[in-house]
Amino acid sequence: MPPAPRDPDQSDAQDPAHAAVATYAAAHDDLVLAGAEAVELVITLLDEAGINYLTVSGRTKSVASFAEKAVRSVDGVRLYDEPLREIGDQLGVRVITYVRDDVDAVADLLADQVVVNDDRDLGRETASEGRFGYASRHLQIALDAARVGQPAYAHLAGRNVQVQIRTVLQHAWAEFEHDIRYKGTVPAEHAHDFDRRFTLAAGLLELADQEFATIRDRLRGQVSSAGQAEPVTPDDDPRLDARELAAFLAGQYADAGWSRADHYDWVSGLLLELGITSLDELGEVLRATDEQLIRERMDYRYPPGAVRRLDDALLATYGETYVGLHGNAHREAALRARLDKLSHPSEATP
Repeated sequence: MPPAPRDPDQSDAQDPAHAAVATYAAAHDDLVLAGAEAVELVITLLDEAGINYLTVSGRTKSVASFAEKAVRSVDGVRLYDEPLREIGDQLGVRVITYVRDDVDAVADLLADQVVVNDDRDLGRETASEGRFGYASRHLQIALDAARVGQPAYAHLAGRNVQVQIRTVLQHAWAEFEHDIRYKGTVPAEHAHDFDRRFTLAAGLLELADQEFATIRDRLRGQVSSAGQAEPVTPDDDPRLDARELAAFLAGQYADAGWSRADHYDWVSGLLLELGITSLDELGEVLRATDEQLIRERMDYRYPPGAVRRLDDALLATYGETYVGLHGNAHREAALRARLDKLSHPSEATP
């Protein structure tokens, strides 16, 4: 005798995909909070490191999008046996940088500060196949042990986050390509021509990325050799002008990357609190610092930006006075942890 037909409701309940969707929907409010915490975590890490970036954004996968992906199949075979565990982009953060060197700097920073469970350079994978196309660095990260118990990451603990890192030109290509291919309809007779044009555009943008990086490197080298820039600060503003300070730091820390424009403004305010209102005064302070000792104590595992290098030099020089500045009130705990590293030699690793 043929088997008795199953109750549709019972079969749905036993389907791993449908059960996963129900679980995901029940936890979605917490996931949204976790997504916000993930964005704040990445921004905090980037700002503390002084690494230059354009934007940081994030999203939590909607229930409908998760459901569509959970039941996705190829030739009748489900792609995910355990959707909750295997779908890695439930929480997503996207970092847009200006040049490709900063993509690597962000990836190195995350590898140093949190747990990286996976790291794929999709642009390199595409290039290894002899093609131009989608280029983005995709990391799967989770909280490190020190942050798991912190209230700021209460909803993020135990969860993975996909972090996409790409340049602004790579992002433009990916967004346009996605919009055309997935939201529009490409007539079959034009598909081959569209593929060729997308490939051509990707190659041109890769060349543009390389040229932007070269321009930045040459400008940084010229600033380093040219010395101090001409002051442009208005007479009624005692702070160091951000552009003047950026040029000075490019010479002081020739091997450091640029920081965000607003970070130069911010650290200029800290210098004012310390009573430093000229580059001559700042130069005197920095000449008295032991840069080699700071490097050894901080043990940078990523390329810190110029503002971070200055930040550590000021912290090493002024200690608790620097921690207590009004402009540092929002990061007092982080500064104290760094001051402890600067004050004590790190243990030798076996």
